[in-house]
Amino acid sequence: MIEKLEHFKDPYWLNKRRKNIFNKLFLDLTKFHLKNNANYKKFSDFFSPTINSIKDTVPLPVRIFKDNDLKTSNIKIIKELNSSGTSGNKSRIYLDRINSINQSKVLSKIMKNNVGGDRLPMLIVDKKPKSSNILSASSAAINGFSMFGRDHIFLIDDHGKLNSKKLYEFEKKYKNKKKIIFGFTFNIYKYLVEKKYSRKVNLNNAMILHGGGWKKLENKKIEKKKFNDLLIKKYNLDRVINYYGLVEQTGSIFMECKYGYFHCSIYSDIYILDKSFKIRKNGKEGIVQLLSLLPTSYPGHNILTEDLGIIVGENNCKCGRLGKYFKITGRIKKSENRGCSDANL
Repeated sequence: MIEKLEHFKDPYWLNKRRKNIFNKLFLDLTKFHLKNNANYKKFSDFFSPTINSIKDTVPLPVRIFKDNDLKTSNIKIIKELNSSGTSGNKSRIYLDRINSINQSKVLSKIMKNNVGGDRLPMLIVDKKPKSSNILSASSAAINGFSMFGRDHIFLIDDHGKLNSKKLYEFEKKYKNKKKIIFGFTFNIYKYLVEKKYSRKVNLNNAMILHGGGWKKLENKKIEKKKFNDLLIKKYNLDRVINYYGLVEQTGSIFMECKYGYFHCSIYSDIYILDKSFKIRKNGKEGIVQLLSLLPTSYPGHNILTEDLGIIVGENNCKCGRLGKYFKITGRIKKSENRGCSDANL
């Protein structure tokens, strides 16, 4: 489904023609799942029996993946991803070879645009995932992002304990060189912000890439700006980058620009809905609906999340990237405390 967009080197290129291409491909993907997935068709037909445009398509509530095996027929599963969750069942996402390859291709384009094309030395604030065809959301994210680094050093050992010597080793080995640090938001806070090391650590020329887990920081009253400022001051960092995404749409991540906004790529889109599930205007808070061209082995292309957000604008962000840009403002009340980084390894 992404072949017609692959020749575009800039994943944030947007004009009327691209918009039409996305809409057509998205409708084609919807019809593909309707034809090949009986459960999805039953759900869709109940709410919208006729599909003529994107506005007719029905987003699947993210929780539906917890109670249903939504594999699209005639595919050979090579990988299973399990979402995080503090209680109850976990979402199960099934990938075939094509779906997995497309995720990697799109993630690569998005990463190159945001952090550059060079594979930099990488410190991972987590433990090394075990090799398996069944992965937690956190393991899948570590595996995915680690492809864009080299000489990986894991800060947490196999027993879940911090190995501070690894941090000192990383600092010394790559002194004054460009490098990248990856981790989930709560782990970054726990092991890099809260943790007091025996001496000051200088990680100049490093950027931190993190995502998920903000819910765990609410009680600590740590907002994004304070989080960034603490890290930059403590380690002399160049930049802190947040990303947003769901295991149900792995690969379709939304990266934060230097002005603090998440951006849609040419492979994804976002709508903000009111309580009646009608599309809200830009600048109005509501429920986040995410669209993606990547999920072909399961109907995860149209997701109703449990997050609240605001579309700030389109095609006019100061960072220069085109397309919609937005903020995540919170969670729907009474929704499960859930973040893609919270799964146990």
